[in-house]
Amino acid sequence: MPSLCLGETARQPPATPLPAKATQQVSPALVALLRQKNMPVHSPILLRVFKEESELEVWKQDRAGGFALLKTYPICKWSGDLGPKMHEGDRQAPEGFYTVTPAQMNPNSAFYLAINTGFPNSFDKANDRDGTFLMIHGNCASIGCYAMSDEGIADIYALAREAFVGRPSFQVQAYPFRMTPENLARHRNNPNLAFWMTLKIGNDHFETTHLEPRVDVCERRYVFDAVPPPHASLVFDPAGPCPAFVVNPKIARLASEKQRADDAEYARLVEQDVPVAPVYSGLDGGMNKVFDGRYPGAYVSFAKVLPNGPVLPQLPPVPFADDRGSLTSRFFGGLPRSE
Repeated sequence: MPSLCLGETARQPPATPLPAKATQQVSPALVALLRQKNMPVHSPILLRVFKEESELEVWKQDRAGGFALLKTYPICKWSGDLGPKMHEGDRQAPEGFYTVTPAQMNPNSAFYLAINTGFPNSFDKANDRDGTFLMIHGNCASIGCYAMSDEGIADIYALAREAFVGRPSFQVQAYPFRMTPENLARHRNNPNLAFWMTLKIGNDHFETTHLEPRVDVCERRYVFDAVPPPHASLVFDPAGPCPAFVVNPKIARLASEKQRADDAEYARLVEQDVPVAPVYSGLDGGMNKVFDGRYPGAYVSFAKVLPNGPVLPQLPPVPFADDRGSLTSRFFGGLPRSE
């Protein structure tokens, strides 16, 4: 049986009345914040996770139709190191773009409440990555999950539940860190950098439009906001050749402008030889500093949780989808243009 994330189980109990913790209303403080930000309680949400900062952002669609930041929650504990989850038992928390449906909400979690991220998604499977029951849950302990504390997950779970009233799913974007030129320059020697650059494309699409990016997978890579050429349709095979497509022109223009500016700043920082972060921290995961006093001794070394200590994962090559001649394209290689 696969190792589960801290007591999560594959089989849910028989249909019984939901526990009170899973049906509690959105808190009065959040309701007031929703009113202040002009966001209906049942409008769609989007979650953004940042490992290095140990933060989870809840974005919500406002009455104008775009997503705006509702609230940032501190992550009490995530495990592993920066980088994607590769295989069952590696302690890594997922990085990538995931879709959550009502079936992935666990009101009977051993760790208060839980939301299954949906790992592995089609990208992960196409790249031979495996693992099960990678959650966003309560408490403050993690084996491949994002533990938010009971208070944090209570808010997040209630917001997600209410958002399902008008929409069948929501998106989770999980990043190693905020995708800034400064952070990318610090981590320029990390073997995961090419993968992170693909995540940055989706990040840039969202940050420049405040619209949820459409996510597809072909040739074992993410594709964002693809639209078909005239008189054609799109069918994506995660492991097969990409179909002919173009990126939504309005989104592509905004994202390209941001990418050019980021490329210039990245080049400046590399030229200045800004300090490089170590590939491995030597510690198992991280915790937002607001929890330090509540959970002393939460930081442990990999030597205590993995028999052989951290082992550099052997990443299969993931093409970097950028044919605009950017610095990242030149560093890591581009792809033939899809028309």
